[in-house]
This record gives sequence, C-alpha cells and structure tokens, in this order.
Amino acid sequence: MNPPVCAANAAAWRATPAARAACTAADVLRSAGHSVLFAGGCVRDILLGLEPKDFDLATDATPEAVEKLFPGAHTVGKSFGVVRVAVDTVELEIATFRQDGVYEDGRHPERVVYSDPPHDARRRDFTINALFLDPANGAVLDYVDGLADLRDGVIRCVGDPLARFREDRLRMLRAVRFVATLDFRLDPAAAVAIRAEAAALRVVSPERLRDELVRALCEARAPGDALRLLDELGLLAEILPEVSALKHQDQPPEFHPEGDVLTHTVGMLNRLERRTPELAMAVLLHDVGKPPTAVHDGQRWRFNTHAEKGADMARDILRRLRFPHATIDTVATVIRGHMRFQDAQKMRPSTLRRWMGSETFALEMELHRLDCLASHGDLGHYEFLRRALAEYRSEPVLPEPWITGRDLLALGVPPGPELGRIKQEAYDAQLEGRFADRDKLLAWASTLRSER
Repeated sequence: MNPPVCAANAAAWRATPAARAACTAADVLRSAGHSVLFAGGCVRDILLGLEPKDFDLATDATPEAVEKLFPGAHTVGKSFGVVRVAVDTVELEIATFRQDGVYEDGRHPERVVYSDPPHDARRRDFTINALFLDPANGAVLDYVDGLADLRDGVIRCVGDPLARFREDRLRMLRAVRFVATLDFRLDPAAAVAIRAEAAALRVVSPERLRDELVRALCEARAPGDALRLLDELGLLAEILPEVSALKHQDQPPEFHPEGDVLTHTVGMLNRLERRTPELAMAVLLHDVGKPPTAVHDGQRWRFNTHAEKGADMARDILRRLRFPHATIDTVATVIRGHMRFQDAQKMRPSTLRRWMGSETFALEMELHRLDCLASHGDLGHYEFLRRALAEYRSEPVLPEPWITGRDLLALGVPPGPELGRIKQEAYDAQLEGRFADRDKLLAWASTLRSER
C-alpha cells in the first residue's frame, strides 16, 4: 500500500466540525503567544486521506495556562500535562509537549518533564502516530521517519520496540489494531519484541483489553486476519486462551471443509458486514465449547452440547473482560441457540413464531448465515426462515394475545402454574391459526381446565 503523504492532503479535512473546533482552539493558543501543533492519530489520518475521529493538540502552554484560556476546561491528566476542553460542543485534548520518565507500572511514566516537539515525538508509540501538523500552514513535522512508514505501510515503533512495549503493554494490541485497520504490515523488530513480551499483557486491565479487542474486530478491514495475527504473535493465548484452543481442533470435513475451528472462526470474522460488538463477540466465541466437548466416535468428531457449553464459557469470558451485562446476556443467548437452525423446518408454527419474534433473532440469523458461508455453504435453513419472516410482513410475528390472565381468572382458573400453562397453550393455538377469532379460542380454553 502506498498512500499519498503530503501536507496538501490537509485541505479537505478542515470542513468537519471537529476540525473547525480544533483550529479554533489552536487560534486561541496561538493568540496567547503559544506554539501549537496537531499531534498523533489525527495527523496520520489526515495524511492518509481519512477523516480523523478526534483531534489532539500539543503545545508549549502549561496545563495551568490552558485552563485559563479555556474556561470550564477539565483536567484529565494534569501530572502528564493533559487538559480536556470543549469548543463548540467538540471535546479536544490539549497536552503540553513533554518527555516521559521511567514507566514502572507498564502504563504510566513515574514523572514527566515539559519539553519540545522532537522529544515529545520520541516518547510516542509508533512512528506514524508521532507526526505533527501545523494547522496554521499545513506543514508536517516529522522527527522519527513516520512519513516514510506511512508511504511504505509499516507499523514501526519509535526507537526500541521492547522499551516502547514495556512502557505500556497495551501497545502490543494497538500494533495489531493498526496493522488490521490500515492494512499495513508489522515491522519485524516489533513482531519479535511482541512475542518476547506477550505474557506481560496479563498486567493490562480487563477494560483496556476489551476496548482494544472490540476496536480491532469492529474496525479491521479483515477481522479474521487480525485474529490470526494475534495468534501468531502469542497475544491470543494470553487474553483469550479459550479461543487459542480452537487452533488444531479438527472438525468433520463433510460439514467443515475449511479446516479446524480457528480457521472456521477466522473465515466468519472476515465475512462480517454488520460491525457491532455483540455480533463480533458472538462470532468470535460461538464455537469455544467445541474443544472441551470434542469426542471422536471412531468415524468423526462430535461436539454434543457444545452450544450450551460455549454459552456458559462465553459468559465467563465476557465477564472477565468487563463487558456490559446486556452484551453478555445477548451474546450468551445467541451462542446457546446457534445450533437450533437445523431444527427450524420441523418446528411447530407456534415455536417458530416465538423464536422469530425474540429480541435476538436478527443477530442469530446473521450468525447462522456467517456460520454457513464459512463452512459448508448450505443456506437452506436460513432461506426457509427468511421466507417464514416474509409471511408476517403485514402482521407482527408475535401479535397481542387474544386471551390474558385476567380472562382465565374470570373463567375460574386459579392463579398459579395451571393458569400459566393454559395461557401458553391458548397463545400457541392462536399463533398456529387453529381458531378464527377470540371467542372460539376462549371457548376452547375454558375446556382445558376441566380436562386436567
């Protein structure tokens, strides 16, 4: 990949609200006599012709000076010279040029010294993130050969890779994300350093691991390739040993001609179209129950109850990574039910309608589609369900029940399990179209109690 890299690319980005706010903040600092540059990821994206998600500013102004210039500024890292300000409702981070001291905790320097652009560039993670751009004239300042790495499509550490990764262990995951999202290649020296330091990833907080993993899977051009790279670098075994265990787990070739379970998962991820954390994690974890349930019966591998086992494992994994409860519940539900598609065409109409009306059905359908495309390619059950859904376009899949608990109480059914059973049977009969209207259904329901 050879992206165009030149200051002339800076013309287009100025029209966005975030860019206008950043330029306004730069004008305020410059008017007060301070030097100011755009720094880091926003410069990288501008030079690649991408729209920056946010803007970071670097300046010789101290945090105290920044706070005076921007009333309401919020200090997020005063000891590191970082102040967050709002300009026209856009939040920006303004940091003082600095040089970092020793990193003792694998994330934060013990002390910082306010410095200048060259020293500030040399403390950053990767060369492509260590570029500066002067918003006044569009000039790019490059102290670490970042422009060459942008041109060549290389993720290279600033200085010694081991030192950079020991300063902040999360940088190892960030390296994979940048390779995957930009379609760049990893510098061999960085790869060697990551393999040497992979075990140290355990010291990173679960929340930071989670956020980086989700970004890699949801933003990568080929998320499956990102998973492969995590595995090749030894990172996957550290953060997701359950997924690493999918490697070399054989499957029946008549159903999975693509190969082992990890290869299957990679293929599904690379086919992702809807990039949501719920779907990405459901795909990633849908078969984690296969290795612990694998049995070879002399003819083929079988994975009985792997969906149920996988759902329980996924719940534990997502809790470990501090995912929101709603995400955990959704992903576990989808994984637990992902094998029932094989029974779809044999289901009672009421059972089918209840399933199609569930909150997770659309997600389950997409997981099943990807599952098929990355294995045997047979979409028969998927197409059957699409046709079944189409039959209910003019009415809800799950209409309002004709008979309520109050109706059954009026018939003399006492509160309790019997009322619940009759209510469900009446709704199943309604869904299956066994009665033309509410009155006929109610007359039938009134006979159920006497039959028991």
